[in-house]
Amino acid sequence: MAENKDELVQRAKLAEQAERYDDMAQSMKRVTELGTELTNEERNLLSVAYKNVVGARRSSWRVISSIEQKTEGLEKQQMVKEYREKVEKELRDICQDVLNLLDKYLIPKAGNPESKVFYLKMKGDYYRYLAEIASGDDRESI
Repeated sequence: MAENKDELVQRAKLAEQAERYDDMAQSMKRVTELGTELTNEERNLLSVAYKNVVGARRSSWRVISSIEQKTEGLEKQQMVKEYREKVEKELRDICQDVLNLLDKYLIPKAGNPESKVFYLKMKGDYYRYLAEIASGDDRESI
């Protein structure tokens, strides 16, 4: 498996062209975990990857939530609820992943104001995604 930064970035670009955003996100996560400051290109690749990964799940969540509102019958309602919860867990895990990368690597290493603003905006976006799916006590803790 590629461990070299340039190979990981190339793999991310290839994954982007193939519209395999989960793979793209994994490659860029590994680039980030190398601990060096990201270039503008790398920063944008990371952002695009996770935006697509989380965007697909947000869209799924909205569709499933809409179906859940209209579903009748206890068995069907339970099935839809469990499926929505599965998508919510995926969304929470992805958002937490991004927030961890931001707090542990990206924000502390941001060498210029533009990068810092970019990462802080990204942090706000991912907290917003968490808030969209949160309910009750979860919403308070976000």
